[in-house]
Amino acid sequence: MILDKRELRSAMRARRKALAEADALAAVRAAGFADRLPRAAMVALYRAMGTELAADALAVALEAAGRRLCLPVVLDRDAPMIFRAWTPGEPLELDAAGCPAPLPLAETVDPDLIVTPLLAFDATGGRLGQGGGHYDRTFAARPQTIRIGFAYAGQKVERLELEAHDIRLDGVLTETGYTAFK
Repeated sequence: MILDKRELRSAMRARRKALAEADALAAVRAAGFADRLPRAAMVALYRAMGTELAADALAVALEAAGRRLCLPVVLDRDAPMIFRAWTPGEPLELDAAGCPAPLPLAETVDPDLIVTPLLAFDATGGRLGQGGGHYDRTFAARPQTIRIGFAYAGQKVERLELEAHDIRLDGVLTETGYTAFK
């Protein structure tokens, strides 16, 4: 039986919640594989909401490796996100989507690599997000930017049915390691 996207999102939210409750150190272990990510001078992370895998330890590892960091900012719910420079500990405010983002005075930057949260991924780089389309619109506007999912290994599914607007990932980083799809 194939679930529609709404049902699949609900099932995967429940799975991610169970994974988060079962393994509080998954994000720390995943950050241990930060050196396996593709080379990029500017890396976009995200501030975790709900049971998304927290990128805090990954931010520390990337910064220690000399990479500059930034966070996405939703200015218009129907437009691609922009990115603002960010260092862990700097103040944040909620953007138009209600996500923590750098203040407007932060420098607007162009990341070489975007780390994205997700609900599910498959072995070919398919990604199921929350359904707002923010990352897919941004990926479409930045086709040269490397796209990496950040998730629990248990969020992998056999196959995702992608639509024309869904953009595949180049790789995924989990608590068990880094997998490149291209």
